[in-house]
Amino acid sequence: MCGRFVITSAPAALRQLFGYLEQPNFPPRYNVAPTQPIPVVFVDKGARHFQLMRWGLLPSWVKDPRGFTLLINARSETVLEKPAFRHAIRRRRGLIPADGYYEWKADGGRKQPYFIHRADGAPLGFAAVFETWMGPNGEELDTVAIVTAAASEDLAALHDRVPVTIAPDDFERWLDCRSDEVDAVLPLMMAPHIGEFAWHPVSTRVNRVANDDDQLLLPISAEEMEAEAPKPKKVARKAAASPADDGQGSLF
Repeated sequence: MCGRFVITSAPAALRQLFGYLEQPNFPPRYNVAPTQPIPVVFVDKGARHFQLMRWGLLPSWVKDPRGFTLLINARSETVLEKPAFRHAIRRRRGLIPADGYYEWKADGGRKQPYFIHRADGAPLGFAAVFETWMGPNGEELDTVAIVTAAASEDLAALHDRVPVTIAPDDFERWLDCRSDEVDAVLPLMMAPHIGEFAWHPVSTRVNRVANDDDQLLLPISAEEMEAEAPKPKKVARKAAASPADDGQGSLF
């Protein structure tokens, strides 16, 4: 799955890579989390556009979003069938610019976070589907989910799911929603090739959404990992019962 990601490339470099018309200026983000506004690239009237959308897709048919599960990911194996995604995958496909993402690997009784990125350091384009939810009072909310796939053999060592990444040469094919047919994009919804990504352990500071700085990306050593591991709680021993008073009293 993908529950946190990073976007650190310069806005001008991302605009050149993704080819959208707007010229947004935004700061680097080192700990992007669900429910936050995130950049989405999509095609409208033949041109690519950049727009912020809430991470957590909300289908148009939802009556009350307060009682609806937050959909941050859409599984590639079922995206064509699930009511929440089956229209969006055909008509509203987008790309989310990023430079990497975090995943947590179970290690004993704790979870160790890792930063995952392309081995060549290039930016990513996460495959995404989006919807516009309209409220009873006419309010609109643009929402998005990241498409995921079963992990390749190497990345499966961290987690069994990975975000689908679209290569720049396939941007046009993924974004082209002029037809309801999705046969052309089905081969794109797959895990990265073995060796395409690299990763390293990072500080558990990333666990807190409030932490959003470049130190989160730094690799940590085995000693630092051990130092961050939660210490076992000490169990207080019950005091021994006092012996019955023998009439002499006691100072202890």
